Amino acid sequence: MDALLILGGLLLILAGLVWLVMRAFGTGLLWGWASLLPPFTLLYVLRHWRSARQALGLSALGFIPLIVGLSLLASQDSQRLHALLSLQWLKPEVQAPAELSIALHGELHGQPFLPQQGELLGSVLSLREGQDFFASRELIIRLPQPVTGALRLDVLPGDQGPLPEIEVSWLLPEQELPEARRLSHGYTLHLDLQPLPPNKLAGDFHLVLPAQFKTTLSGRVEVFRNGLRYRDGKVDRHIDSSDTLTYVIEDYLQRRFATRAVQLGDLPALPLPADSFELTVEAQINGQAQRLPMRLNKSASRGWAVEADRFAPLPERTVVTPALQTQVMPMQTASSARISRPLDRRLRFSLEGLLRSPSRYENLSMRVSTARGNTAQGRFQGVDPQGRLVIRQRLSGSGTASYTLRPEEISTIELLEP
Repeated sequence: MDALLILGGLLLILAGLVWLVMRAFGTGLLWGWASLLPPFTLLYVLRHWRSARQALGLSALGFIPLIVGLSLLASQDSQRLHALLSLQWLKPEVQAPAELSIALHGELHGQPFLPQQGELLGSVLSLREGQDFFASRELIIRLPQPVTGALRLDVLPGDQGPLPEIEVSWLLPEQELPEARRLSHGYTLHLDLQPLPPNKLAGDFHLVLPAQFKTTLSGRVEVFRNGLRYRDGKVDRHIDSSDTLTYVIEDYLQRRFATRAVQLGDLPALPLPADSFELTVEAQINGQAQRLPMRLNKSASRGWAVEADRFAPLPERTVVTPALQTQVMPMQTASSARISRPLDRRLRFSLEGLLRSPSRYENLSMRVSTARGNTAQGRFQGVDPQGRLVIRQRLSGSGTASYTLRPEEISTIELLEP
């Protein structure tokens, strides 16, 4: 309503001014050209008041809805009014510097592919274009094994065996859900990614899919290894991600107990995005199990921090070069290390098992395919009171979105991490 009043008032004022100039041209050609300049327009009004008063009255009438509209806007959204009056909308938008340096040439499904986001989490490499819940175009490469260091991989169309699975998806303007296609062989792939401190991989990328996929990409990419983001060489605590909160909690426990021997257990499902929440943390501190309740708050200045955190930083680590010595590892120790490895929950994972014990799989990454052929990937948040699966997907550094799926809609569901 306020926008209509402001627009209507401006149109009335403009119509009155145009009418005034037309009256001036009707009086004389010289007066017409002179009235285009504000000082001479005022002179014309004073010299020819009888001819100019109707046009001037129409312009004055336009100030009534203009003032009423501005008053309504000031009472409802003062910041928007300030931006309007300060002419900020005339200034060119300043683009934030890109977090990743991605220079790919080619196309995905016949369209140019310009990804702004890239991640390699565990065994899943993803390149995504678009900031919405569903990407406008996305490429996902599911590797046979998780990557812990550098990644070098070459695949030819004739290769057989356990090869990476390629998935391409795109969202057309007239569609509500994206389309996706997968293939596990018959393509060309070259990856040569090297670690780039503090938490990136960067290197050459080359992908050619069969002709019907209309996908050929080549260039250099940069991807994140986790959910941490850095600013001036330090972890940015303002980012809403489970990796950021894990870092904050570990740092707090190390300073609280004055030791770096802190092994944090699995965190419960975190209600992100949020400004504060409480949780109970399980951790091994100096070899002893601890169960600690704590409250985390997010502020504009510090970002995420544990409430009542006033502990001093730990001293810098001292690097000591140990003397060369030979030590034989007893067979019993090696055997116990193998036995203590956690079981891989992906081996016997199924939709029925997930519905029976949803708490066992909370906050784990999953990929879901529906009967309509759509695919979505995110972290499992539990089962709502209506029996629907809740999955949350992180969109960007700080953006998240969640959606629900009925069990009968799901054709396949995969657990992507142990």
